[in-house]
Amino acid sequence: MREVLQSLRGASAELADVAPPRPAPGHLLIRSVASVVSAGTERMLTEFAQANLVGKARQQPERVRQVIDKARSDGLMSTVDAVRARLDEPLAMGYANAGRVVAVGEGVSGFSVGDLVASNGAHAEVVSVPVTLCARVPEGVPPDEAAMASLAAIALQGIRLAQPSLGERFVVTGLGLIGLLAVQLLKGHGCQVMGVDLDPGRLELALALGATEVHQAEAAVAGAELFSGGRGVDGVIVTASSRSSEPIHQAAEMCRQRGRIVLVGVTGLELQRSDFYEKELSFQVSCSYGPGRYDPRYEEGAQDYPYGFVRWTAARNMEAALDMMAGGQLQVAPLLTRRFSLEDAPRAYETLQSDPGALGIVLEYPTEAVAPTEGLLAPEVAISAASTPSPAGRVGVIGAGQFATRVILPALRAAGADIVAVAGRGGPAAAVAARRFGAGRATNDAMAVIEAPDVDVVFVLTRHDTHAALVEAALQAGKHVFVEKPLAIDRAGLERVLAAYEKAAASGSAPLVGVGFNRRFAPITRRMKELLSATPGPRAIDILVNAGAVPASHWTQDPTVGGGRLIGEACHFIDLARFLAGSPITDVRTTPLGSTPDSASICLAHADGSVSTVGYYSNGSKRFPKERITVLAGGRVLVNDNFRRLSASGWTGVRSRPQLRQEKGHADEVKAFLEAVRKGGSAPIPFEEIVEVTAATLLAAPGAPGS
Repeated sequence: MREVLQSLRGASAELADVAPPRPAPGHLLIRSVASVVSAGTERMLTEFAQANLVGKARQQPERVRQVIDKARSDGLMSTVDAVRARLDEPLAMGYANAGRVVAVGEGVSGFSVGDLVASNGAHAEVVSVPVTLCARVPEGVPPDEAAMASLAAIALQGIRLAQPSLGERFVVTGLGLIGLLAVQLLKGHGCQVMGVDLDPGRLELALALGATEVHQAEAAVAGAELFSGGRGVDGVIVTASSRSSEPIHQAAEMCRQRGRIVLVGVTGLELQRSDFYEKELSFQVSCSYGPGRYDPRYEEGAQDYPYGFVRWTAARNMEAALDMMAGGQLQVAPLLTRRFSLEDAPRAYETLQSDPGALGIVLEYPTEAVAPTEGLLAPEVAISAASTPSPAGRVGVIGAGQFATRVILPALRAAGADIVAVAGRGGPAAAVAARRFGAGRATNDAMAVIEAPDVDVVFVLTRHDTHAALVEAALQAGKHVFVEKPLAIDRAGLERVLAAYEKAAASGSAPLVGVGFNRRFAPITRRMKELLSATPGPRAIDILVNAGAVPASHWTQDPTVGGGRLIGEACHFIDLARFLAGSPITDVRTTPLGSTPDSASICLAHADGSVSTVGYYSNGSKRFPKERITVLAGGRVLVNDNFRRLSASGWTGVRSRPQLRQEKGHADEVKAFLEAVRKGGSAPIPFEEIVEVTAATLLAAPGAPGS
């Protein structure tokens, strides 16, 4: 299927061939009929993409501060690499879609195949959308107008926050798509509405759509004075897009005592206290379509909020907007100013830049007669010619997220691997990664990679809850498998992997298994191991991890998906301690930091009398380096400062100079694993040691299965 993508490096929008998404639990698989290009949000994205680095920095100064902090902590070159990688990730464009349901995911009720639905789906021939962001289209509403439902929901959510009542007087500042929808929705609430904009054409359109009066921005305050009879307006909905704080200042000037201001658009927020203090004004920023937006449980897990407690969710706002379209109270046809076929999507984005008067630009999709649905749902898309055997192994990659594309895929290419296939959950990620790294094909089916006869080595780079099952499947298929940490998030998963490995070993020779414990492969770690090899006696190892805070809603914090950060991340450092000690772990004790689930002190005892402490904490400053490893042994001390500097006390000839590039060993671990595959030798990390570290990690995480 085809999807519209936008590179952040400045290239024009492109129409790319990608693998379609798969039906997911709680989701609808929708074949697009029409989608709408937003003249606001999508124009901002394309302008940002086409700006040079200085222009990008000016548009996002908060990101500049983050980059500076990262450079101080991780080194200049590591930071440059991260920025470049981020700019190489194309964006899937669009969030206003209407189409026919072609598949209903597990657990979905109330929708059937063939239903016409509106959603926040992207500009793609097939989209997978959680049912919590979909709404059935009423009879009489055509698909191109229904595609405006998500945009109308944005306007409606801002109005709900303002709580208008019959007879009140409101101002809408900024008469783009959202603003013109807001004018009509306020009118539907029984309000008198004044519109403000710089464009005479949009002012005229606002009058035609029900505004009582309109004014140019420079005359807005005086106009509001007359409009309100000298008492000030009851509220202002700001839908403008501007870097200036003037729209908010003007809104405050126009309001009455205790008036309400709601920001739906994007403006500067250098607020003047006197504006709000003297009138006791309220100010609120509206979040997109409504409650549920940006909540992973609502958006990814499709968990709806109880109707009786959260009356107006994102989807229910879309439903309300569609009902108003069906009743004729919300006119969207006048806002649809241009139309393009999907094939002409790049030209639509050129129009977005060249025509300031463009509002809603409709993309129209091929019909069933032109492109049968079965063809669009083919799980695989060819990227390049068929692969040829490589000395470094023919590799199939499962997972095409940021870590895969920024770290592992570049390491595979540097190691000379032939990347045969890349699997993702569908959509652009796998196809973009396959094209960028020279893979032969992209697919939405992980098992197709594992079972492919031209794949010798499987790299599993997915979310943590899938690791054990995919490793088990790869072993059963007789494939060498490298999995990003952790190997498993619970005892049952570990036992399944162990059973599959032992069965393969009993039948002859077991495939090699690697786990992404990359820090033991870092140059500084190898140097530490070399220095310690001639130092007698037990070692005291202290590993401090300034992990930083992660929202509780992030998938890594979900015990059923990420396993929690102690399992998903602290395993790195338990393995590092095991490697530096050079002795098996015999005891694990954990002391949590208060009630914080992702912060703890983990104490390890080793068979040779060594002691390791892993302090994994989320309550530190981002400006402090993330990792520090200290080893005391035989009257000597080694300190690894964030994998950039090695200091040694008691040794001679060890240079202590910070490196420009932080090196944590990812490339070396991939190279070592592929070299072992090529030579037919043992795995770089013995499988027994991988199991030992995984078991210790499960014991270290409070409440984890098996602890």
